[in-house]
Order: sequence, then C-alpha cells, then structure tokens
Amino acid sequence: LNDMLQYIIKLNALTGQQYRLPSEAEWEYAAKAGTSTRYAWGESVGVNNANCDGCGSQWDNHWPAPVGQFKPNGFGLHDMHGNVWERVEDCFHNSYNNAPTDGSARTTESEKNDRVLRGGGWYSNSAILRSMYRLGLAPDFRDGDIGFRVAKTLVKP
Repeated sequence: LNDMLQYIIKLNALTGQQYRLPSEAEWEYAAKAGTSTRYAWGESVGVNNANCDGCGSQWDNHWPAPVGQFKPNGFGLHDMHGNVWERVEDCFHNSYNNAPTDGSARTTESEKNDRVLRGGGWYSNSAILRSMYRLGLAPDFRDGDIGFRVAKTLVKP
C-alpha cells in the first residue's frame, strides 16, 4: 500500500492534479456501471469477459492480462472484474455497520488494520469477481495479483 501511495504522491506532484485511491463505495459504483447484476455484463461470468480461474480467457489462472483485453463496462472502464485485485482507500470491517453513507472512504482502523481489496484476480474463482465481493488484507501484503486504480478528485466549479 505504501508503494501505491508514494506513486500517487508523485503523480499529483507531476500533474498538479489530485489523484487518490477510490473509496470502496466509489469502486463498487464504477464496477457496476449502472447495472444491478453480479457482473457488469450480467449474472454469470460467461466466457472471455474477464481474467480469472474459469473465465475462459487465454490468461486464466496463469498471469495478468494486458490492460483493455476485455470489453469495457457501461462507464467505459476495463478490467473491473478479475485480472488483479484492486486496493481501495478503506480499512476493512466485517460489516457495513457505521460505514459512511456519502461514498467516502471508511478510514477508521479495524481490529487487524486490514485494508479492502476489490475485483478479484487472475487466479480467483469466478464467484469472487462479483461486484459486491470484498477482501481484507494487511496493507503491506504483496502478491502478483494485487494492483490499484487511481481516482481523480474533481473540484466543483
């Protein structure tokens, strides 16, 4: 997580913009892209819609696919399901009790100080790729199927 945050600090300095990790709520909203189904494309994982163990792509259960190999969701975002887990800003809690209702990140420490990951990875079971699935891992845990996506903070005119 610290490497990701250092990258974002450098990106902000280089661009003069405000980038950050998305909140868990923002990530799920972006992944669903206006749908109410398990995946942005429907209720079943189908074939060649994502990279996971059993998704039917050439990369399944081997390694991450190059970005953009699968159709984008309704918001034009690629690879929200599968490929690599994505860290978000939130601390992991077992339930959504007392979570923010405005879409902001839940930054109060949990018992184990775990952080939330979303989306599933290239060797995850297809059920884990559902928009609602979440995982908590230590912030310094590293693996070949963990990455991140940046969100840009928009300034209201």
